[in-house]
Amino acid sequence: MKKTAVLLYPQYSEYELSVALSILMQGGKPIVTVGESMKPIRGESGLTCLPDTTVDELNIDEIDSLLLTGCIDIFSLENEKAFTDFITRVESQVTTIGSISSSPYLLAKAGVLKGKRYTIGLTEEARDQSGIFEKENYSEDLVVQDGKVITARGSGFIKFGACFGRALNLDFDENWYKG
Repeated sequence: MKKTAVLLYPQYSEYELSVALSILMQGGKPIVTVGESMKPIRGESGLTCLPDTTVDELNIDEIDSLLLTGCIDIFSLENEKAFTDFITRVESQVTTIGSISSSPYLLAKAGVLKGKRYTIGLTEEARDQSGIFEKENYSEDLVVQDGKVITARGSGFIKFGACFGRALNLDFDENWYKG
């Protein structure tokens, strides 16, 4: 079975990934964590993760999906180009891309959102100032799926995880995540 690549960067949001990762586990879907380097990556709540591989070393033939989380300040990512180059490289190889909170910014920079409906956890002012978003394709919906691309605002992490799992045709109990 092919894997889901989970792209991590400094200050990544752990909670935004929690349900998606749990659904991947329930569905028996293996993951591979990917960083810019093999150095430990500290999340926004202090959880440190050692990536399994790097953006340059990942064998893209082993993956069929990509999962991105937001981070505290997506605009301040060091080596942002390494991440957008990676996304550009894997985009045509994967069947599903899930991107939550501020991370659709990286998809837009990589050209993946061109002509697609999307949502993002950035203010209208921040979207406009970035100069990379197609204003007419923005949606206020909590989770938006357009083809193989799923975007969500951070507070939609439960719905996002379930949508990602369904897109991968995984067998999981969605009621497990409902209060």
